[in-house]
Amino acid sequence: MSGAMSTTTNAPDAPRQSAEAPRTPRFPHLRQDFTASLVVFLVALPLCVGVAVASGVPAELGLITGIVGGLVTGLLPGSSLQVSGPAAGLTVLVFEAVSEFGLPVLGVIVLVTGLLQLAMGALRLGRYFRAISVSVVEGMLAGIGLVLIAGQLYSAAGLEAPASGVDKILGLPGAAVDAVGSTTALASLAVGAGTIAVMVLWKKLPGAVQTVPGALAAVILATVVTLVFSLPVATVEVQGLLQSVQPPGLDAFGELASPALLGTVLAFLLIASAESLFSAAAVDRLHDGPRTQYDKELMAQGAGNTVSGVLGALPMTAVIVRSSANVAAGARTKASRVLHGVWLLLFAALLPSVLAYIPLPALAGILVHAGWKLIPFKGVASLWRSHRGEALILIVTAVSIVAVNMFEGVLIGLALSVVKTAWEASHVKLEVIDKGAGPVQVYLSGNATFLRLPKILDSLEALPQDRPIELHLAGLHHLDHACRTALENWAARHSAAGTEPVKVKEPDPVEAREKARVKSETP
Repeated sequence: MSGAMSTTTNAPDAPRQSAEAPRTPRFPHLRQDFTASLVVFLVALPLCVGVAVASGVPAELGLITGIVGGLVTGLLPGSSLQVSGPAAGLTVLVFEAVSEFGLPVLGVIVLVTGLLQLAMGALRLGRYFRAISVSVVEGMLAGIGLVLIAGQLYSAAGLEAPASGVDKILGLPGAAVDAVGSTTALASLAVGAGTIAVMVLWKKLPGAVQTVPGALAAVILATVVTLVFSLPVATVEVQGLLQSVQPPGLDAFGELASPALLGTVLAFLLIASAESLFSAAAVDRLHDGPRTQYDKELMAQGAGNTVSGVLGALPMTAVIVRSSANVAAGARTKASRVLHGVWLLLFAALLPSVLAYIPLPALAGILVHAGWKLIPFKGVASLWRSHRGEALILIVTAVSIVAVNMFEGVLIGLALSVVKTAWEASHVKLEVIDKGAGPVQVYLSGNATFLRLPKILDSLEALPQDRPIELHLAGLHHLDHACRTALENWAARHSAAGTEPVKVKEPDPVEAREKARVKSETP
């Protein structure tokens, strides 16, 4: 009986155990994300410090922006594998802003930029940044790269760089002469050149060696060489993490009444948002995970910039170098970018004195290398062969940024892009059929806008004055007010010459609507 009882007692347990599903780990990709976060941290560390120093602010502010990019932007939805932080693409603009308005006002600029990004994301305007011409964005980055390279060459030699982009480039020969005559400048240049050489050659080493990022290896080697040989080279000035945090005061917000400052805010907004969303599109092509939600990503960037502004730190964007390193290292979720922010925070809190050993020319070398990669040499050559108009927009945008400034250079590029698009969209065809007897038939097709008006009028005024004219407009998709008025005036003048009035055959509205319907339904 006891055996029977034992059987009936255990029988119900068997099906219950077999029905239990295996537990899914709470963090199934923790190992991959942990490893990737270390790689991104090692890539981000020298870049955060280098961007800050090149921007004319304390090195710790670059680390703070990197920390916020990981812990704030990294936690928010948008792009799961994209990494944010201080970017070389904003270095020139930040340096100009700090020089003109002062460091306390930088926090106000970054804060307002972040709030505007939040508002634009909430209004679902993020997707429209993808409508910005790629040539303008690449021209913007190329202009930034040129100014960045020119400015950092002075820093690599331990010399003070001129203020404007043109002066930076034109002053390089004189700076080279000065450097040759100075032992200190030559030693500094050697450290900078060695840093660039290590970064270039690092990619040719075995894969196991390349697990250490080239920028970090170059900085470590430059630091060791400087210490071992006691080179007379300037190093990073350390203030301490908490001492570097300077929230903007109320008096700094009074600068918002300045039109120049508002223009700088717009430049930050345009460049930071466009660079982040273009970077997101590039990162999406590197992995098969969830696609970027552009409006949410813009809000995530806005939240990060808002916090950075409150802390008086640098502006942030999504950074393609760190993002691609994140994907290549095997990251699967946003945990990798959040953890990279944790490692930056631990480094800034526990090992800030290490920064004091980093030679400034090594950081200059890293930024020269970064600036060089911002210039799309192959892209310009390819565009010139296939789309010369786009290539010219890229070149003019880059040259304008160097010659004038960042904001106006981008506006010039955008204006050229709009004009080019309008010109191409206003394609019109004029066909004249003269059978020798009867009226001369003129057919207009395409888009008749004021941009093509001179060509249209030249052809119409060349028609014989003693013949009747039939002007057919049924082939036009669009006829703007300027063209319509000009055609009516021409018809009146031609009819006043003693011939039959010009017969203008307008398109049938019913037929036009039917054509539009068919076109919209065509896949």
